[in-house]
Amino acid sequence: MTELSATPEGVLSNVEVDTVENLVIVGSGPAGYTAAIYAARANLSPLLITGFQDGGIPGGQLMTTTHVENFPGFPDGILGPELMDRCKAQALRWGTRLVEADAEAIDLSQRPFRITAEGRNIESQAVILATGASANRLHLPSEERFWSRGISACAICDGATPQFRNEELAVVGGGDSACEEAGYLTKYGSHVHLIVRGDKLRASAAMADRVLANPSITVQWNSQVVEASGSDTWMSGITLRDTSSGASRDLPVRGLFYAIGHTPNTRLVCGQLEVDAKGYLITRPGRPETSLEGVYAAGDVADAEWRQGITAAGSGCQAALAAERWLSHHGLAVTVQREAVEPGAVGEQRRTAVSDEANFDPDALWQKGGYALRKLYHDSKRPLLVVYTSPSCGPCHVLKPQLKRVLEELGGRAQGVEIDIEADQDIAVQAGVSGTPTVQLFFRKELQQQWKGVKQRSEFRQAIDALL
Repeated sequence: MTELSATPEGVLSNVEVDTVENLVIVGSGPAGYTAAIYAARANLSPLLITGFQDGGIPGGQLMTTTHVENFPGFPDGILGPELMDRCKAQALRWGTRLVEADAEAIDLSQRPFRITAEGRNIESQAVILATGASANRLHLPSEERFWSRGISACAICDGATPQFRNEELAVVGGGDSACEEAGYLTKYGSHVHLIVRGDKLRASAAMADRVLANPSITVQWNSQVVEASGSDTWMSGITLRDTSSGASRDLPVRGLFYAIGHTPNTRLVCGQLEVDAKGYLITRPGRPETSLEGVYAAGDVADAEWRQGITAAGSGCQAALAAERWLSHHGLAVTVQREAVEPGAVGEQRRTAVSDEANFDPDALWQKGGYALRKLYHDSKRPLLVVYTSPSCGPCHVLKPQLKRVLEELGGRAQGVEIDIEADQDIAVQAGVSGTPTVQLFFRKELQQQWKGVKQRSEFRQAIDALL
């Protein structure tokens, strides 16, 4: 079969070796990365399939939050993407190996279990499912028409885009996520409407108090969004129906953000494991074991009630410990020998400095800011990838390393520039950016292709190769 060997960054490449993995963890986020940390420290050399698009992005739902204020150990809070960066770095430090792709199929009908990811077949003695849950949509009649043209499922990702600035905006939902996103959007919009189906908020008391005390937020009680309207280019309003009287009214808003719950990502194991009426994996009470021996569940894929980062992390710990004990009990664990008892320190993450006249490098693979964009656009003879990001955008966080890997693989035959749409608002407006991440490919001063959202690395590579 195919074993995957790690680069120094922990990302894997194909090597043909006849072997079976001890443990494969499907999904990242707090559950997946915590499971990986515990399994790696048990010398199991776990393989973690991060996910990419199907069911969410690497790092899970915390990649689409701003400040996480209730994760122990961070008294001043921490950005969700930064917390996931630290968890990932800790897992890699102890020997976790990553496949940065979606799991395409999981076959639990035979042992070892078989997982397909990025066209690779992987066999494993045990599996931990940490695939999380995906944001729900309203499925409005005009939803597809206005998707990324006023409607979004991620206020944290898209709220800073120019089209939403100083405009009236709306958030649908009554839980913690909806309250957090409403507060976040007040930094950009002129006013925020929180659309709530009932007559009270489901959010925690602290979050509800913040919303009700914020003069920039109006709660539209007993209201349901039934349609969106606007021009061919952008949404300009929504229609609300009163859930008590049935009366309809129009609300002029330029942005509509969904925060209406999630659906567990169990598609890959549908019909193979027991699930409840809502589709969540059923585990033994208080334990991570699923209905099939050797398969464990962690995080929101099996949690319909708590759905917190800390509970997901705790369940990841349980799943890894249970898997390690089961593997050892059945004599299936093949542990690794470490070159050093204590792995090296991770250190602080290096961030790209904004380029200016003093530090601009015409041959650098990756730079940041408007100065570098202008210089490379006019002077470079190579294809130029421009990625538009915002500081709190989790998907941007995921995509940038993928783009950098593409440029490294091309060995200098193409270059990249990152534009922060908050710092360079005029550039974002001129480029027509309506959400982050947005990637544009230029060659000889002409726009060749544009992508919105997170895409597979191969898409960018193929587009650049076609120009070379």
